[in-house]
Amino acid sequence: MIAITAGSANAEVIYDQSREREIPVEISYPGDPAGCTPDTQCPVAFLSAGYGVPHTAYSFLVKQLNEQGYMVVAVGHELPGDPPLSVQGDLYQTRSENWSRGANTLAFLQKTLQSRYPSYDFNALLLVGHSNGGDISAWLANENKAYVKTVISLDHRRVPLPRNKDIGVLSIRASDFSADKGVLPSEQEQQHYGSCVVRIPQAKHNDMSDYGPPWLKERILSLVTSYLTGQPCSQIQQR
Repeated sequence: MIAITAGSANAEVIYDQSREREIPVEISYPGDPAGCTPDTQCPVAFLSAGYGVPHTAYSFLVKQLNEQGYMVVAVGHELPGDPPLSVQGDLYQTRSENWSRGANTLAFLQKTLQSRYPSYDFNALLLVGHSNGGDISAWLANENKAYVKTVISLDHRRVPLPRNKDIGVLSIRASDFSADKGVLPSEQEQQHYGSCVVRIPQAKHNDMSDYGPPWLKERILSLVTSYLTGQPCSQIQQR
């Protein structure tokens, strides 16, 4: 029996035997976990950090998602024995191993945790990722897994976001770097697929975590909340 209390968080390491890989996670629960039952499942978000940023360094966003009823699984993707993230050559090619490995980790957690937590819906996942974590999230979403419902990226730059009417997309952009060509949906594609891209003036790529300034974290939370409560992109972009 797993003891779950309102606002609690459990840090643990989950072992993927097939890959002989230890996966650090921190699982945080919604404010009213008693309201989550097998018949009335609560939503689930997988959160993937930017490269070099601890997976526990997004507490501002985790707290907000918990308040909106989500279980949040913050995932540590980078282990000491992993190769460093490539900085040379065609980065889409040289970093693909990292993104594929991360996507496999998320897929493993989806399968493993859904049996452990029957009161939570692991078949309609929200994937949230900052920078390289956003690339990992987009990589998994592009594999057309039926259990991926929504992707929210915080200034990821390399992996194209899904063009799929069945997957909701919000990409929150900083202002100091540009995404690679084809990563972000065009305005026409946003209208066709129902995706949404919002740029925050004066926001810095590396500040989209707990380490960033309060005004930026508040802006991110406002955009995420507006999107998850169903506001149209035209209104979200004006916030």
